[in-house]
Amino acid sequence: MKRWQCSVCKYIHTGDTPPEKCPVCGVSGKKFVLLEDEAEIQGSEKPTASAAAKAQGPSAEQPRPQTKAGPAAKPSPPPAPATLYGKLIEFMLKHHIHPISVHFPNGILPVSVILFVLAWLFDSELMVKAGFINLIFVILALPLVLFSGFMEWTRKYNQALTLIFKIKILAASLTTASCVIVVAWYLIDPLVLSSSLAWIFILVNIIMLTAAGVAGLIGGRLVFKD
Repeated sequence: MKRWQCSVCKYIHTGDTPPEKCPVCGVSGKKFVLLEDEAEIQGSEKPTASAAAKAQGPSAEQPRPQTKAGPAAKPSPPPAPATLYGKLIEFMLKHHIHPISVHFPNGILPVSVILFVLAWLFDSELMVKAGFINLIFVILALPLVLFSGFMEWTRKYNQALTLIFKIKILAASLTTASCVIVVAWYLIDPLVLSSSLAWIFILVNIIMLTAAGVAGLIGGRLVFKD
């Protein structure tokens, strides 16, 4: 059975032909490349010298002078980045900085939204301030999250624009925009949760949290290929 690998997300498909589209990232089957089957390679190996000699008769069993073969040529590794910027990008991709950095805002966002909702329900000024402080940490983490995510999409996924990547980009943009709106709104009107527009403020928070969850779900699907 042949094995085919998606050149975008590295999903591996088993079958005589590649799928019509990748079940993970959604790119066309034309993006799949055929992987070598180790069993077929081993089965196609030539018979050993002794087996060939026996098949050819006594005259073929005479020893032949051995020639010293030179070392097999190895493919040259890709050149190292020449600039500090290139080295930084390579470091980020090699050590998975994007999924690491995403954990910080994804862990803080639910806490912030829950605090805002509780502050709205129980009219607690302390919870409002706590939710706002948590959201400041999200704002500080977002530049690294967005930049590392853009680099992964550019370098690792070849800027693929299938539906799954469009949704992820939209979700990340919506999360960022909602976060900025909530922070700016609170700075302009610290008593927003006591006003008639409090429900809109809470709705923006829920949209922000939902969008972050969608982006995280898609990221996990691309990583774990399921």
